[in-house]
Amino acid sequence: MPQIIIDGKAYAYEGQHKLLPFALEQGVEIPYFCWHPAMSAPTNCRMCLVEVGFPVKNRETGELERDEQGEVKVMWGRKPATSCNQDLVPDMVVRTASTSPEIKKAQEGVLEFILGNHPLDCPICDQAGECPLQINTYKFGPEGSRFELNKVHKPKRIALGPRVTLDAERCINCTRCTRFTEEISKTNQLSIVNRGELNFPSAGPGKTFDDHYSMNTVDICPVGALTSTDFRFKARVWEMNYTPNVCTGCSKACSIDVWVRDNEVMRITPRENKRINDYWMCDNGRLDYMRYNLNRVSGIKLQDDIPVPHKDGLTQAADLLARHRGRVLFVGSGYSSLENNYVLQQLAAHQGVNEVVYLPEVIPGIDDGFLRKDDRLVNHTAIKMLGFVPLNDQEMQARIQQAGLVVVMEDNRVADLAVKSGKSTLVLATNYFEGANQAAMILPAATHFEMAGTYINCDNVPQLSMQAKQVRQMTPEMWMAMPKSRLDAGGVAIDNWRNPDHIVDCLPSWLMLNAIAALLGLELPYSTHKELYTHLKHKYADALSGLELPRRNRKESFKQSQFEFAIG
Repeated sequence: MPQIIIDGKAYAYEGQHKLLPFALEQGVEIPYFCWHPAMSAPTNCRMCLVEVGFPVKNRETGELERDEQGEVKVMWGRKPATSCNQDLVPDMVVRTASTSPEIKKAQEGVLEFILGNHPLDCPICDQAGECPLQINTYKFGPEGSRFELNKVHKPKRIALGPRVTLDAERCINCTRCTRFTEEISKTNQLSIVNRGELNFPSAGPGKTFDDHYSMNTVDICPVGALTSTDFRFKARVWEMNYTPNVCTGCSKACSIDVWVRDNEVMRITPRENKRINDYWMCDNGRLDYMRYNLNRVSGIKLQDDIPVPHKDGLTQAADLLARHRGRVLFVGSGYSSLENNYVLQQLAAHQGVNEVVYLPEVIPGIDDGFLRKDDRLVNHTAIKMLGFVPLNDQEMQARIQQAGLVVVMEDNRVADLAVKSGKSTLVLATNYFEGANQAAMILPAATHFEMAGTYINCDNVPQLSMQAKQVRQMTPEMWMAMPKSRLDAGGVAIDNWRNPDHIVDCLPSWLMLNAIAALLGLELPYSTHKELYTHLKHKYADALSGLELPRRNRKESFKQSQFEFAIG
């Protein structure tokens, strides 16, 4: 097996590799700006410089030549090489900044050149705290700057499109954003305009950057040049906690990180997952975060929004089911987790109902062959696996008319239909809907940001969402599973920045259904999510065999910081 030597240590490899990604995978730190693992390597920034050489062999004997100290002689290249486009060659010898004074000096020069006209406004920059330029400057940059003249000024606060704002002065011309529109989204909406020190990315004359994936350029920008118009100046990265989760915008179920401060969702960003969404997600999925903060059902409510204590509410819900036994329509949800739907199915079977129905949602024209799908049910694969029966609007309306009680889990479309039909309706809902006041009872369901849950996407890839937000009735298992931000971990009710109203009085639907089942005489063999998940993993071993525990990681520049999460 061929091998190369990096900073005096040998590494074996197979196949063809570029030096930079190979070194990063081995834990060797080489700084970079313009390179991205999913795009071409333009070698613009010159930051990933290394020294490359090869052992000297005697031409007559073919043996390695050695110096007076017995070390193998190395014939080094005449100048530093960019590691992002350097192929691995057997017996190649590499020196990075940690062992080469020349490379250290070269990288200091590159950073000094980049910072020559870069505004030194880190304290007010939205990228502060997660900025590769800021971090690499601390690690590899010079102690100070020799540029004491006025910096070049460029346009600021430019609305490139409805969702992305540009500060051209911060741009270092890495071309990541333009290459994204050329190679990934393939809209070619961005290009570099002007020349020399005055150039920056821009849409064409009279055009706007309205790519459905435009906000991915904010993620991959290595400086604070491209910012999210929605998120600008709302929170600092060190004030928030980020937790692995799943986007429920469509059946693709992109892997995401949920960023929370003061128990409010502040933003959603893609999480690397090569099997599903690679490094990307669509803008619609990102901007869907406000529904997790606003219009939430908090506490059990009777008709006309009358609150009732939690224990009494669950007892009344059990009584409602008992009175209508045999005439109950159970409606599952492709928006909800496998756990929620499974426990609903078990409760329905106990009530003598062997068929759980659901309402599909397909919006033709949305599918773009990339990440956006026509099928809007994130867990459609899971509920089909459970055997739920799909109904169209007319069939659902007919079933509602025949029922004495309609139990709807986390589907406000069906809940609205049932309430408007005048039927007694028990709804497990995360958010209020139009006719909510007329429902016989509403149970406050936790969103998938407030509970652990299993989702199987349209490509049959299973994922596990992790709890990112606190709820009022936290179980010990939920406390142990949920990470907190630095602020939230130390916050108390009297802190000025902490708002107790952001903590919703809700519980996972499966947990409430489990309690109702117990009141009806059905003792299910699980009381924690860990027990339920283990039960499902054995029951549906084939479908869930490929499920991996999600990892917490920030941008691709910070993969050193990854944490494994255990269930429960």
